[in-house]
Amino acid sequence: MLSGISGAKPKLRKALTEFIRLESAGGILLLCAAMFAMLIANSPLADQYALLLNTPVAVLVGELEIHKPLLLWINDGLMAIFFFLIGLEIKREFVEGELSSPSQIVLPALGAAGGMVVPAGIYIWMNWGNSAALEGWAIPVATDIAFALGLLSVFGTRVPTALKVFLLTLAIFDDLAAIIIIALFYSGDLSVQALWVSFAALVFALIMNKRGIKRVSAYVLVGIILWVAVLKSGVHATLAGVLIALCVPMRDHDDGSPLRSLEHDLHGPVAYGILPVFALANAGIALGGVTLHTVTDPVTLGVIIGLVVGKPIGVMLFVGAAVILGMARLPQNINWWNVLGVAFACGIGFTMSLFIAGLAFDHGGGEYYGQDRMGILIGSVLSAIAAYVVLNLTLPKKADV
Repeated sequence: MLSGISGAKPKLRKALTEFIRLESAGGILLLCAAMFAMLIANSPLADQYALLLNTPVAVLVGELEIHKPLLLWINDGLMAIFFFLIGLEIKREFVEGELSSPSQIVLPALGAAGGMVVPAGIYIWMNWGNSAALEGWAIPVATDIAFALGLLSVFGTRVPTALKVFLLTLAIFDDLAAIIIIALFYSGDLSVQALWVSFAALVFALIMNKRGIKRVSAYVLVGIILWVAVLKSGVHATLAGVLIALCVPMRDHDDGSPLRSLEHDLHGPVAYGILPVFALANAGIALGGVTLHTVTDPVTLGVIIGLVVGKPIGVMLFVGAAVILGMARLPQNINWWNVLGVAFACGIGFTMSLFIAGLAFDHGGGEYYGQDRMGILIGSVLSAIAAYVVLNLTLPKKADV
C-alpha cells in the first residue's frame, strides 16, 4: 500500500510540472495573440477584422437552430472547452491534488477570497450610483492562470516549486469562484424547458459515472447535448463544460484515469489553440478614439485599480490574517516578499476578465465594453510589471539546490 502511494507521488509531481510548463508557454503565445489583435484593430484591416468577428454562423438540425456571430461561437463554444478543462483540473485537484488536504487549501483559498472581495469592492465604490457600470463589478476579480504562470517561468529555477503551487492553487480557487459568479450573476432570461433538458442530461452523465462507464466519447456526446440545452436555457453555455467535466470518472484501476487522460489531451489544444483564438477575437481595441476621458472613466479606473491595487491588498490582507491567527502558515522556502510578487501576478486578469467583461456589458450596457477592455489591458500590464520587479528583487539569484 505504501509503495503504491509513494509511486503515485512522482506521477502527480510530473503532471504538475507538465501543467505549469504548458500554461507558461501558453501564456507567452496568448500575449503574442493579444498584441497581434491590437495591431490588426489599429491597422487598415480593422474593418475586415470586425466584419469577420460579426460573420453570422448558423447550425440547423430539424427545428433546432443556433444562429450566432463568429465572436459568440468563440466565446460560447470554444470557451466551453476551456471551462471543461478547468472543471477537469478542479476535480483532479480536489480528489488527489493540492486541494485534497484541508491543511493545503486554507492559505490559497483565503488569498483567493481576498483577491476577489477587495477588487470588487473598489470597482463598486468607484462606480456607485451607475447601475449599468456596476454590471462589471466581477471583472477585476479574475486571474489569468496562463499569464501568471508564464510570468513565473521567466525566472526559471529561481522560483521555488512551493511558490508555483501556491499560485496555481490560488488561481484554481479564483476560477471556481468565477464559474459561480457567471452562473449566479451573468445568466439571461431563463427557459424552464431547456433547463429541464439540461438537468436530465446532467443526471444521465452522473448515472454513467456511477455505472462505471469510462468511454470518454460517451461523456463528450452527453456534454454536447448539455451545452446546447444550457445555451438555450439562458444560463451561460460555458458552464456546461464545467458540469460535464465533474462527471468524468477520476479513477480506473485497470486502464488508468479517464479524467487525467482527457486533461492531458486537452491541455495542448486549449493552451496553444483555443486561448490564443479567444485573445485574437477579444483583445483588439481600436486606440484611435481613446482619450484621457476614456482612461480616467470610473469604469476603466475601477478595473485598473481593482487589478493593480485591489488584488495584492486583498491577497496579502487575507493571507496575513490567516498566518497571524494561526489558521495556516507560509509554505517552506517562501517569504512575504514572494507572496507579494504572486499577489501582484494575480492582478493579471486578461482572459477571464475579458470573458466576464463580455458577459457584463452585453448583459448590462454595451457602451462600457471598450472602457473595460482598456482597463483590463492596462491593469494586467501594470500588474505584470509590478510582479516582475518584486520577484526579480526578492527571489534567490540562483536556484536553491
